[in-house]
Amino acid sequence: MKPSSDAIAALLEGRHDDPFSLLGVFPGPDGSFARTWIPGAETAEAFDLAGESLGQLTPVGDDLFEGAVTGDPQPVRYKAQGFGAEWWVGDPYSYGPVLGPTDDYLMGEGTHHRLWNKMGAHLIEHQGATGMHFAVWAPNARRVSVVGDFNGWDGRRHVMRRRADVGVWEIFLPDLPAGQSYKFEIIGPHGEMVPQKADPFAFAAELRPKTASVTTGGFTHEWQDDGHRQHWASVDPRRQPISIYEVHAGSWEKDANGWYLTWDALADRLIPYVVDMGFTHIEFLPITEHPYDPSWGYQTTGLYAPSARFGDHEGFARFVDGAHQAGVGVLLDWVPAHFPTDVHGLSRFDGTALYEHEDPRLGYHPDWNTAIYNFGRREVSSYLVNNALFWAERYHLDGLRVDAVASMLYRDYSRQAGEWIPNEEGGRENWEAVEFLRSMNRAVYREHPGIFTVAEESTSWPGVSEPAPPPGERNGGLGFGFKWNMGWMHDTLHYMAREPVHRRHHHGEITFGLVYSFSENFVLPLSHDEVVHGKGSLLAKMPGDDWQQFANLRLYYAFMWGYPGKKLLFMGQEFAQRAEWSEERGLDWHLRSSHAHDGVRKLVRDLNHIYAAKPALHARDCEPEGFEWLVADDSVNSVFAWLRKAPGEKPVAVITNMTPVARAPYRLPLPHDGRWTEVLNSDAHDYWGSGLGNMGGVEAKDGVAWVTLPPLATIMLEFEG
Repeated sequence: MKPSSDAIAALLEGRHDDPFSLLGVFPGPDGSFARTWIPGAETAEAFDLAGESLGQLTPVGDDLFEGAVTGDPQPVRYKAQGFGAEWWVGDPYSYGPVLGPTDDYLMGEGTHHRLWNKMGAHLIEHQGATGMHFAVWAPNARRVSVVGDFNGWDGRRHVMRRRADVGVWEIFLPDLPAGQSYKFEIIGPHGEMVPQKADPFAFAAELRPKTASVTTGGFTHEWQDDGHRQHWASVDPRRQPISIYEVHAGSWEKDANGWYLTWDALADRLIPYVVDMGFTHIEFLPITEHPYDPSWGYQTTGLYAPSARFGDHEGFARFVDGAHQAGVGVLLDWVPAHFPTDVHGLSRFDGTALYEHEDPRLGYHPDWNTAIYNFGRREVSSYLVNNALFWAERYHLDGLRVDAVASMLYRDYSRQAGEWIPNEEGGRENWEAVEFLRSMNRAVYREHPGIFTVAEESTSWPGVSEPAPPPGERNGGLGFGFKWNMGWMHDTLHYMAREPVHRRHHHGEITFGLVYSFSENFVLPLSHDEVVHGKGSLLAKMPGDDWQQFANLRLYYAFMWGYPGKKLLFMGQEFAQRAEWSEERGLDWHLRSSHAHDGVRKLVRDLNHIYAAKPALHARDCEPEGFEWLVADDSVNSVFAWLRKAPGEKPVAVITNMTPVARAPYRLPLPHDGRWTEVLNSDAHDYWGSGLGNMGGVEAKDGVAWVTLPPLATIMLEFEG
C-alpha cells in the first residue's frame, strides 16, 4: 500500500513516530517491496547479507528509493552511489525487534534484574548481521532517534521502534562498531524537541566537557578472582577484619603532567600501598561518569559508566581483579538518592518528569540543587536496583556504600514547613524510598553472596542494618549489612578537638557511644567529609603544639582501632596530611620524609595488621559480647579502658590516656591474672612518640595490674594465657 504524501513528508521531516511502517522490506503480491531513504544518493541497489543483488530501486524524490526486490522479506544492504562516490548502507528497518515479550513483561512488572543486558547500546549478532542494538525508556515521547557520529547527528536518519506497552524504543543498526559517540534525540509529548540525552544505560562516555555516550564492544576481561570471591561468600563480614581506605581516584596521586592516573597506573601504585598498609578494602568515591570535577562524582550522569577520566571502561575491571588477587576488596560509593539537572542527563528525560517527581516538594533536593528519583515508580526503582546488581556482576565489586540514605528516608529532609508533602498517613517517612532500599538490598544479597552494603545514615532510623522484610511489609529493617556510625565520628572528633585540660568535663562524649554501639552493625568513618571545605585535616583539628597534635592523632587512631566497629580512613590521613583535601591536587606524599608524619603512617600500618591478626579486636565488632568496660568513670584523669574479646581468643585490653600527663603507676583492673603483653603503644619511638611504655608487658595479680600510661597515648595489652 502506497503511503500518503503526508506520511512521507512526516518521515522526511523527522516527525513520523513509526518509520518501520514505511521503510524496510515488505511482502507484496509478486515478491517483496523495499523502500529506503539514503541522503546524498543518486542510485540504490539492494543486496542480501550474502552479497547477492536483489534488484535496483527507483528514486522517487527527496533521497527516497523504492521498488520490487527478489525473495522474501529479509535484512538487506544497499549499495548507494552519488556525486562520484559509492558506499554501503545497512538497512535497520529491514530487521525485526531484538527485545521480546518476556522483556516487556518483566519491564512492565519492574522485576527485570538484567536490564543492563537489554537497555542501552549492545554490540550483538542479529538476523545474520553484526551491529549495535539501542534501547531506551521514554514512554511519553512522540518520537525517539539515536543520533551520533555515524549519521551526522541527524535525528531523521534512525528513528526507533516503539514498544508501546512498556514505553521502550529500540533499533538495531547493522555494521555499527564500538567507539561511536551517540545520544538520543527525543520529541516530547507536546511536539517539543527535548535536549539531546545521553544514554542512561551507557557503559562508557566521552571525556568531559563532552557529554555523549560511547558504544562499546562485548566485555572482554577474564576474571581471575574466584578465590577472593569464594572466601567472602563463605564468611560473615561482621566477624571479619574490615579496614577501609577511602580514596578519591582523581587525586590520590597525579601523573607527571598533573592528569589523572589510568586505572592500570593506579593499580600499579595504589594496590601495593594498600596491601603494605594492611587495609582490607579500598572504597572509591563515585567513579561513575559525571560532568563536574568538584562534585567528586556525587552528581553522576552515567550510573553505568566508569568515568572516562581514568581511561577505558574495562580498566576498572582490571583494577578490581588486581586488587582481589592481592587480597583487597573494592567498594564503590553509590549515589541513588539524587541526580543532577544537566540537560543531557535524566532530567525531564522524555519531556516529562520521568525519573524525578513533577512536584519540587518531592522531586527537588535543596541541599545539592539536584533532582530526587521517584522511588515509587517501578521503572525508576528497577533502574536503580539493576545498577546495584550491575556493579556487583560486571565489575565484581565487594560492596556498595550508599550515599545520603537519610535524605531518602524523610520527605522533610532539609525542608521547612510547607516545603514538603506528608505521606498517606500524614507522616514524614518516605515509604517508597524505604521499599526501594529494601528491594535493592534483597536483590544484591540474594544474587551475589559475599557482597555487603553500607548505609551513610545520620539519623536514628531503626534497623538500618537489620534484614529487610518480605515485599509489602512495613515493619522490619532496611537490609543493609553495615551503617556508618556518624554519631561516634561527631562525638569523638568534638572531644579530641578540646584542650586536654578540659576533657575531664566532657567524659560522656566518649562513653555515650557505647550505649548504642551494638544497636547496628557499625563502620567507624573518618571520611572525606571531615577534611574538606574549610574543615581542615584531622591533624589540624587536634589541639596543642606540633608534638601534641601528632600525639593526639596517634592516640585517636589507636583508640579507634581498639573500639568496636569496622574502620574507615580517608586517604592522606594515614600519614597526617596537614592541608585539607582538595580534588584539584594529589596528596602531599613528600610529608612521608618527615619522621612525625611517617610515624603516623607506621602506626596505622601496624594497627591494621594487629587488628587483622587479633580476633579479639574484630570478631565481635558488632556484638556486645565482644566488649567490656574496665575503666569508664575516670574523668579526673581522662583515662578510658576496655576489653575486646571473642570466644576462644586471647582478650586485648585497650587503654587511652587523653592528657599530656603520664600516669605511672596506674591501677588497671584486668579479668585474668598473669602476663599481659604490650602489643601496641602509640607513644613508641618508632611512631615519633616519647618512648614511654611498659617494657613489653605487665603482670596482673588479684585482678589488678599497675601500668604505665604514656602521655596522650593509647596502649593495647594482650593476655598471654
